[in-house]
Amino acid sequence: MPTWTARTGGIVMVTHRPGLTIQMGRNTWGVTMNLGKDMSMQLKSKVAPYLVCLDGHQTEDGGKDDEVNMVQSRHSSLRSCDFTKGKWVYDQTYPLYDSTCPYLSSAVTCQKNGRPDSDYEKLKWEPHGCSIPRFDALDFLGKMRRKRIMLVGDSIVRNQWESLVCLVQSVVPSARKTVIYNGPTMAFLALDFEMSIEFCWAPFLVELRKGQEKKRILHLDLIEENAKYWRGVDVLVFDSAHWWTHSAKWSSWDLVMEGKNVYNNINPTIAYEKGLVTWAKWIDLNLDPRRTRVFFRSMSPRHNRENGWKCYKQREPLEYFSRPHVPEQMVVLKKVLRRMEFPVYIQDITTLSALRRDGHPSIYARASGEKKNQQLKDGSSDCSHWCLPGVPDTWNEILNAML
Repeated sequence: MPTWTARTGGIVMVTHRPGLTIQMGRNTWGVTMNLGKDMSMQLKSKVAPYLVCLDGHQTEDGGKDDEVNMVQSRHSSLRSCDFTKGKWVYDQTYPLYDSTCPYLSSAVTCQKNGRPDSDYEKLKWEPHGCSIPRFDALDFLGKMRRKRIMLVGDSIVRNQWESLVCLVQSVVPSARKTVIYNGPTMAFLALDFEMSIEFCWAPFLVELRKGQEKKRILHLDLIEENAKYWRGVDVLVFDSAHWWTHSAKWSSWDLVMEGKNVYNNINPTIAYEKGLVTWAKWIDLNLDPRRTRVFFRSMSPRHNRENGWKCYKQREPLEYFSRPHVPEQMVVLKKVLRRMEFPVYIQDITTLSALRRDGHPSIYARASGEKKNQQLKDGSSDCSHWCLPGVPDTWNEILNAML
């Protein structure tokens, strides 16, 4: 007989034991516990139903709790692991693939583009007091059999998608894998496993449309044109931050609209919160936590002038921060998530990645054969995206552990 608990605030664990009645609604759950003769206790909560079985026990209706397990479960040794605190250590057994992976964009294949050092590929994140399981491609494919995982966001999310595909693809025979495209999405298919690893381009999550005179209009309250691609996905990983933080010179929009209100100038942080609220409402109304798991990856740090230091010619990671910086976007994100009914997990990669000033393409975002590549000025180096193999592989090892 499995051990179960009932609790509010995101996760509910329930049982079919005699004397315990479960009542489920779309946005509520209720538990009645018979404690003895003429006595009972009722628990009710206005949260979305979220079920977890701890031991894969067979339910009374004959269904397997393994399917429920897929909603949210972690290996017991990882349950209390804080992945955000730790250090980067050298590991000769890394990387888990090389820059010849055919699914990599040329801009992130730093070794092929002439980067002379390679130690940045051999660094592994080691949390304090626990360890991240080494990525096992066959284990991941088995876990995701007949499922879809989609990463949603900007080009740095695509950076992570390419990493995940490269971590997996080597164990799939050439004739049994392919990539397909549909609108703003692309999907790697592992045919024998009937699973897909997908990327959806939606840097704001909400909609950016062309208006009159080709003006770019950011609609803070419209999302369906992007969100329609998220339906039916089993695991969703979101990120949206960088495009909201572009300076006025590089702004990603000309006008901002909310309903009939038009803003020529709006505080980007306020706009970000409004956009996230629209996203959160869509998640709450359209997804079922028994069928879909949702993660929100925290902001990937940039090592450029705005940070006070740069990535050009950096060969080693930082060892620590005297004063760790919490991005304003993270504060806003947590505020929005606290108001949601749907349980969303934050995958916090900001601090561990901020130590990796050495992990960016810098001037090696272009092939070394291009003229004067080595003489490019510091200001033209890419300190936002990541070399692959590299830091996003760690993000995916953590994501795999969280799954």
